Amino acid sequence: MVRFLILSGYFELMMYLQVTGKLNQFINIHYRYLAILSMIISLLLALVQLYFWVKQEPEPEHHHDDEHQHGLEKKHQRVIAYFLLALPIIVGLFFPTVSLDTTIVEAKGFNFPLSEESVGDPEMTTQYLKPDTSLYFNKEDYDTQMDAALARYAKDETIAVTEENYLEVMELIYTYPSEFIGKKITYDGFVYHADQDDANEIFLFRFGIIHCVADSGVFGLRVELPQQTTAENNQWLHVEGTIQSKYYQPFKRDLPMVVADQEKTIEAPENQYVYRAF
Repeated sequence: MVRFLILSGYFELMMYLQVTGKLNQFINIHYRYLAILSMIISLLLALVQLYFWVKQEPEPEHHHDDEHQHGLEKKHQRVIAYFLLALPIIVGLFFPTVSLDTTIVEAKGFNFPLSEESVGDPEMTTQYLKPDTSLYFNKEDYDTQMDAALARYAKDETIAVTEENYLEVMELIYTYPSEFIGKKITYDGFVYHADQDDANEIFLFRFGIIHCVADSGVFGLRVELPQQTTAENNQWLHVEGTIQSKYYQPFKRDLPMVVADQEKTIEAPENQYVYRAF
């Protein structure tokens, strides 16, 4: 019976995340089909466990102990095992999800291009500024993929950054900055202003997920707004400008940046995350 409850709990959790739209904050939405598949499998396995539980015949207590406790012989072992299996359900249903904003950037700071998360998990790496998918390919395959992506934008004088191509374009700009210097660019994001920067110099970011939340990050470009223009942290802007390169003292290196010709305040999108398409 406990197995049925746990498996049905997994089904209900995945259904809850799908219906509420919170699944988008955990995995790349291009992998949604895997979540649906896991939901179906959980339901089928739960029904199998329910069938066995209904069909089983009452047995003498001593016979039950001899036949069914060979895996986890002690009661506390079974309790611990079932608790660990149920823990993702408990966390998913009862712990609130939090949308990311500039407080995350301020709390952890950011480096380039990668920074290890200070969460005690050696498998979790938060990426900053540049999405880096080279971690998931060998060098030859990665170079082939990036060359093909670069060719799609080589002849464009204006790069229109959308939610669908956001992470791809950002990775290309940081990987091949010289190919984009002088091109026009338009994109949306939220403002992060570092204390040491001039009032009209900001970073315009989007939070993105490459595969899942474990490789999520904050991605975007440094933007020089028109003189006498300022923006508040977490304010959403649409900017149009020209890609240049400028030395950034805190990182002690040149960074691609957008010299904005136009900017306007916009409403935050319903889903503030962007996802990498492969």
